[in-house]
This record gives sequence, C-alpha cells and structure tokens, in this order.
Amino acid sequence: MTAVESRPPGVLGASSTSSSRGQRPIGARVKAFVALTKPRIIELLLITTVPVMFLAEQGVPDLWLVLATCVGGYLSAGGANALNMYIDRDIDALMERTSQRPLVTGMVTPREGLVFGLALAVISTAWFGVLVNWLSAWLSLGALLFYVVVYTMILKRRTSQNIVWGGIAGCMPVLIGWSAVTNSMSWAAVILFLVIFFWTPPHYWPLSMKVKEDYARVGVPMLPVVASNKVVARQIVLYSWVMVAVSLMLTPLGYTGWFYTSVALVTGGWWLWEAHALQTRAKNGATGGKLKEMRLFHWSITYVSLLFVAVAVDPFLR
Repeated sequence: MTAVESRPPGVLGASSTSSSRGQRPIGARVKAFVALTKPRIIELLLITTVPVMFLAEQGVPDLWLVLATCVGGYLSAGGANALNMYIDRDIDALMERTSQRPLVTGMVTPREGLVFGLALAVISTAWFGVLVNWLSAWLSLGALLFYVVVYTMILKRRTSQNIVWGGIAGCMPVLIGWSAVTNSMSWAAVILFLVIFFWTPPHYWPLSMKVKEDYARVGVPMLPVVASNKVVARQIVLYSWVMVAVSLMLTPLGYTGWFYTSVALVTGGWWLWEAHALQTRAKNGATGGKLKEMRLFHWSITYVSLLFVAVAVDPFLR
C-alpha cells in the first residue's frame, strides 16, 4: 500500500489540491508556510541561543546583534524544518500526529515546500554572514544540513539511535549564540552544547512512547518502537544523570556562579525525580495513561527554559 493509497480521510488529493489552492484565503496560505517552519520548535531553539549570548558577553549583548541572530536562527531552523516536512511528507500522511501538516493537506505543494525550504537555507546563511559573522553562518548551515541530510534522510528511518545523533542539530544554536558575540568558541559553549545533546533523547523519548504506534505504522524505528518501556525508561534515566552532571560543570570551570548552580541543582534534581518515577512505573508494567510519560516530556521543556534563563541571569549576580 502506498502513501497515496493510505491517505487519511480529509487529506486532499493532488487534483483537488491544484484546483482549490487558488481559492484559499491568502491568510491561510501564509499561515501554512509559517507552519512549515515549526514555530513552536524554533521557540525552544531561541531559548537556548539568547541566554548564551548574555553569558558570552558577561552582561547585556548588543540588542541589534541579538535580534539579527534570532532572525537568522529562525530562518535557518525554519528552512531545515520545511525541508524535513518535504522529505517526510509520505509518512506524515500516515501518522495521526502529523496528518494535518501543510504538505499533507495540500495547502502547500511539494514543489512550493522544497523551494521555500531551500530559499530559507540560502537567505539565512547570507543573513548570518553579512549581519552577524561568517563563523555563525557556517554553524547555522551545518546545523541545517545535519538535520536534513544526516537525521531526516539517513538516520530517522534506519536506526533507533536516530534522535540521539540527529539531536546534534538541535545543539548548534548554543554554539551559534556564543559565536555571534565572540566570533569564536569556548569550553562554556561546548558544555552547554553537551547539555542539550544529553537532554534531547530523554526529552523526546517520552513523547515517542506516547505515539509509538504512529511511528511503528510507518516503520520509523524510534527506540520505544523497538524496545520495551523498561529499556526506554532505563535509557532515559541514564541520559538524565549525565545531562545533570554536565550542566554542573560550568561553575567549577569558572563560567557561572551560585545562582546558576542553584537553579541547575534544583531543576536537575526534579528532573531526576521524574525520570526515576517514570522508570518505576515502567518496571511495574504501566502503559498508556498510567505510564504518565508526558509528565517528563512537559517538564523537560520547563527544565531547559529555566536552566538557560539562569545562564542569562547569572552574570548579573556574580
């Protein structure tokens, strides 16, 4: 059965799409192109970019530079997300969670999605190079190519370690934020890069546990599809401990002070509590709603937000 034959009810066919697309309100079309950039994911990326700029500056960075970096980051990540949707449109049509994406419903054609994603890739690279610096430009382009080629095209449909190594693309905004201010790298940026690297799997695996039937249906081997809840929960706990330990390395190396350390200890401790609670429920055979996997998923977003806010505030309290 092909993706076209398996199209969910309500998804427009190619012929009906081409005839009706011109009748769509311009506002709906604009909204569809914005949806291609996955704005909610980009919000999270910017949360890890701007605070690092404060840390690199050890105070308030140039606000025009912050704005230019945020706009460039949005354009770059938006291009990567649009190209991801272009490549994954076949499986997106079969997954309940993604069945209303613009390339599936026909609000945007595959050709339009491809051109849009490539255009954002080119514009974002030039934007960074001209308005920020070329180190940041190459880092942003590298993140885009890693997400589109390495994660989406190579890893996602082939290995259960897809989100582990594919998550490197999501770590790059940390390096971009630092390089935007200093036009260089430092161990502080590397440590925060590693925090996001070890944060990504235990952030995403709980969501994958929730929707693993969707991934199984389309043959994407996310870890919860190919392993039991016990195994996944054990991996979540392992990555969580490493993540918290890495987050505490900034202070002994002299990059942060008491405020960041306090926030990292409290938020990290709560994260570990939730991770171990999830593991306990998995060991007891809990499934579905009783597994409460989304508690850790939602907390993971709060955790990274609070931790990076502390990164930005800490220089003012030292």
